[in-house]
Amino acid sequence: MSQRILNTAKPTPSPTHRHHPSPPQPPPKLSRRAAAVGIAIAAAPALLTLSSPSSSKAQEETEPIAAAAATDAVAEPPCLEALPVTAKAFLDVSIGGEPAGRITVGLFGDSSPAAASRFVSLVTGVGYRRKEFVKIVPGYVQHGGVVSYPAVPAVTDRLAAEADALRARCGGAAVHAAAGAVSVVVRDPSLPPPKPKLVAKGGKLEVEEEQVGVVPNGTEFVITTGAAPELDEAAVLVGRVLDGMDVVAKIAAVPTVRDNAGSPYFRVAKLIGDKRAVVAERGFNRPYTKIVVTNCGVLSNTTE
Repeated sequence: MSQRILNTAKPTPSPTHRHHPSPPQPPPKLSRRAAAVGIAIAAAPALLTLSSPSSSKAQEETEPIAAAAATDAVAEPPCLEALPVTAKAFLDVSIGGEPAGRITVGLFGDSSPAAASRFVSLVTGVGYRRKEFVKIVPGYVQHGGVVSYPAVPAVTDRLAAEADALRARCGGAAVHAAAGAVSVVVRDPSLPPPKPKLVAKGGKLEVEEEQVGVVPNGTEFVITTGAAPELDEAAVLVGRVLDGMDVVAKIAAVPTVRDNAGSPYFRVAKLIGDKRAVVAERGFNRPYTKIVVTNCGVLSNTTE
């Protein structure tokens, strides 16, 4: 009987093969010429960003020219300054009963003959004397004009046509683009269109158009305290302030009634043509203190 012999010796583990990454190969050696080419290529972007002495000099010569051109573009006088003055008028103003000073206005008799003539007629007669400024808003102050004058369509239409012609002469740019513009109000773009109304005449019913609100009569005037392009559609330029912008600034600083035009109730009332909304709107931005033209007239008719 054969005897089976058990092998109690520890088995010898089979060798395991581990994969180690091969060490990085050293970069190939370059010749001196190849190394010089590589350095030149790497340095090329930096060299491109450096300006040569000639280009730096050209840039230094160009920068003052560009800066001067930009300054000229900013300093270019608006149309208001380019119009010739043919006569001078004055407005003496009091605030709260105390003299505030005199505003001297240069009139554009050649550019706005009808508007300038109307303004002269209002400062030489009893028109503007003892009448008040009624509105102060950012951009301009507004005088109430002469309420007793009727609104004559033939007159206001002529003034409106003159305003359109002057705006075209200024190349379509804003005429009221700077402080010191003096203009007569001839339109109110915020007025709603006329409403049809049945009227009994001679035993018959007729349809007439009723205008809600007050149509400008061409006597109210404004003086800008800054850019007010919204006036281009409403007023015709008659001149510019030559002296007395400090007086205009005093007027603009007077506290006013708060504007409540953003109220939803007011917007609805204005939309449906409620007359109470029109009356309330005329009270918005009205100065709490009386600002009155105490005296006015024409200083000269000579060209400036």
